[in-house]
Amino acid sequence: MSARGLVIALAALAAWQPAYGQAPGASNRPAWTLAELERLALDNNPTTRAAQAARDAAAARARQAGMWPNPIAGYTGEEITRRGAVDPRGEHGFFVEQTIVLGGKLRLSGEVFERAVDEAEARIDLQRQRILTSVRSLYYQLLTAERRVDIYDRLAALGSEAVGVTAQLFNVGAADRPDFLEMEIEARRVQLELNAARNDAFALRQRLASVVGVPEVANGQFAGAIADAIPELEREVTIRALVERSPQIRAARAVVARAQAVTARARREPYPNLFVRGGALYNREHGETTRLPIGWEGQIEAGISIPLFDRNQGAVAAATAEELQAQADLRRLELSLGAQGAVEFARYLTALRSAESYRTEILPRAEQAYALYLARYREMAAAYPQVLVAQRTLFDMSVRYLASIEEAWRSSLRLQGALPGDGLLRVGADPGESPDGNVTGE
Repeated sequence: MSARGLVIALAALAAWQPAYGQAPGASNRPAWTLAELERLALDNNPTTRAAQAARDAAAARARQAGMWPNPIAGYTGEEITRRGAVDPRGEHGFFVEQTIVLGGKLRLSGEVFERAVDEAEARIDLQRQRILTSVRSLYYQLLTAERRVDIYDRLAALGSEAVGVTAQLFNVGAADRPDFLEMEIEARRVQLELNAARNDAFALRQRLASVVGVPEVANGQFAGAIADAIPELEREVTIRALVERSPQIRAARAVVARAQAVTARARREPYPNLFVRGGALYNREHGETTRLPIGWEGQIEAGISIPLFDRNQGAVAAATAEELQAQADLRRLELSLGAQGAVEFARYLTALRSAESYRTEILPRAEQAYALYLARYREMAAAYPQVLVAQRTLFDMSVRYLASIEEAWRSSLRLQGALPGDGLLRVGADPGESPDGNVTGE
């Protein structure tokens, strides 16, 4: 390969953007788009159904909490003999008893569970955001891995070319055997890196298919390119949006609202309930004048509970303390999201600027230096160590360029996804818990 041809190959390496990433045995279906993968993940990921089931359970509890107590109906008898028989002259009949809950306690009980429904709704949004961020992160990681495989493949070809040049020079006595062995070692090292990159791409395909819930995704093609425009984010706007739009904050606020409803319900508990009982008895005693059974007689009882000893003091104190705890957790989460957003934005900005610098400044120079050194080495005008150093520099800069793009994408996705946690295993975690930073979907 001539020096001009090598420069052209290296320029193609820097400019190459794969339209698809395809695994061995991939089907002929159209390439998976990111939107399709997101839709499949929301439909098939089991954590979505688990979060929805938790919401349905909370809604059912809310309906149950507002139900009136069931009435009690029964038989009543008086003047029972020792043998257990009803005295023919005694009384027997039926009664109906009902407890009437006063003080709006049923309504307040329903509000407690309605706030739990709000919390469950927020957790559904939180889980959906976790899943979407996991899918997007794995999608761009996979595009990066496919691009890394292609780069290592091309770098391996360049290394083989360098080995061929060294072998030719060695055969004519223009290169030493240590130079030839070193060049072979470098080519083998790149081949090992290529094998590792292929294995990483395979593992990422399996992880993406697991999050999406469709095994066929692992062997499919993927539309898009890693160098697609990374969104430009503003620091203050982005960090403020983390707190204002975060599903975690919404869930934490729902926890505060539920704790407040529990406190209100506990304060209303001492209000007395009304007890009402009514019925009828058939009196078999004979009247003094008619000498006939007196017949049916009605009866009614009513009363209220008196909060003399138990005024629910302990439950009120506990509910108040839990309300304060929920408010403190909300504030802690707001501060935590703001701090983590600042750290993540710093990573994002560093990676974004690094990727731009590698693309426009470092890689072109590394490519040119390697091409010139190899051409001069072919003409016996440069020493082998210079070629080896230039080659290793080009390899390293190419990998670091991809790593910077991948980090920029990962950070931007986490910032836009309100820093959610893992999308595959975590379901309905404590909304006051700080994000764990894992968005890979494992």
